[in-house]
Amino acid sequence: MPMFQIMSFIIIIISSVFLHTHSADDIYSAEMPETVTALTGSCVQIPCTFTISNFEDKRNEAKSINGIWLKKMFKFAYDNSFIAFNSSKNIIRGFSDIQMTGNLSERNCTTVFYNIMMNHSDLYYFRLEMEPDVFRATFNPDTDDSRKTVRITVKDSPQPPEFKPTDLKEVMENTTVSLSCSAEAPCPKQPPTISWSNIPESAHITTQLQDKPDKTQSVFSHMTFKASFMDHRKNISCNVTYPRKTSKDSTVETTVMLQVLFSPKETRITVDPSASVSVDTNVTLTCKSKNKLGKQSSAEIQLTVEGQDRHFMPLIAGCVGGIVAVLTLSALGFCARRTFFSEPSANEKNRSGQVKITDVDYVNTASDITTN
Repeated sequence: MPMFQIMSFIIIIISSVFLHTHSADDIYSAEMPETVTALTGSCVQIPCTFTISNFEDKRNEAKSINGIWLKKMFKFAYDNSFIAFNSSKNIIRGFSDIQMTGNLSERNCTTVFYNIMMNHSDLYYFRLEMEPDVFRATFNPDTDDSRKTVRITVKDSPQPPEFKPTDLKEVMENTTVSLSCSAEAPCPKQPPTISWSNIPESAHITTQLQDKPDKTQSVFSHMTFKASFMDHRKNISCNVTYPRKTSKDSTVETTVMLQVLFSPKETRITVDPSASVSVDTNVTLTCKSKNKLGKQSSAEIQLTVEGQDRHFMPLIAGCVGGIVAVLTLSALGFCARRTFFSEPSANEKNRSGQVKITDVDYVNTASDITTN
């Protein structure tokens, strides 16, 4: 055979191989999440879409379009291939029920697997058949596109919900606070319910089902409220309940502590003993106040001191909370006005001064000052 004929023959063979490799029937892909996590006794939805070149022409040519789900192996013709679902023959194996909720004519292969059990954890492959002999292919991971298959992972216990922000460090009093709580919803037909506990009275809550980037879904609850000093150190919980058929419903929760910064509250002075006292009696005055911003003065109190000549002396005292770190008592004389200062703190702090009444004409300052 002449050399040019040999070369022409080789070119024809190469061209034929090239055209066959890139024929329209070979150009197809599917998109689905790489992993979906299911809860035993519930269902799991696999969001699934596919693309085939010239799909509209094939759809018009085909008399039927069928979807098949294979477990573990993507080879359809193997004897040990496990066909979990075949829409053309209404085959359901290993599951109580499987429903293809997507419309294959619109390239939607979304499917719901019901009553998931632990032995259902595995790889699952989608196969499409357009009959008669229009298109048949299994979307498998032979290429670099790993989105052509999905792994179902089954667990006995649900994951706790996710809080955002995860840490409420400090919020100012009277400012609006936003909190969100989200939980996986692997079975949108039986979605989990979200409830909040120990929430502020001003809370406003909205809850909805949302799509995630991989087309799986989650339940999202958003709460806003105005921070009050009454909410300081309050543990707010987000509770999620998953309905199940095989056992009682499962509830999980996540808790966050609210930290509120506020101006001093409940500043007050206490006296021990609180009744009338005699000269030479030790008296303890304590100033109490909450939080560490600004200042607040307490109401005045009056201590009646009985002198040696049986006369009475009113001793008036008050205190200021929240601004100064050192407490002092001064000898100010008869009918003196006492003002105490307490160290700022997120928790309640005490400052105590012990006063010894030595004479009706003046008051000595005790040297011991305690902090609680």
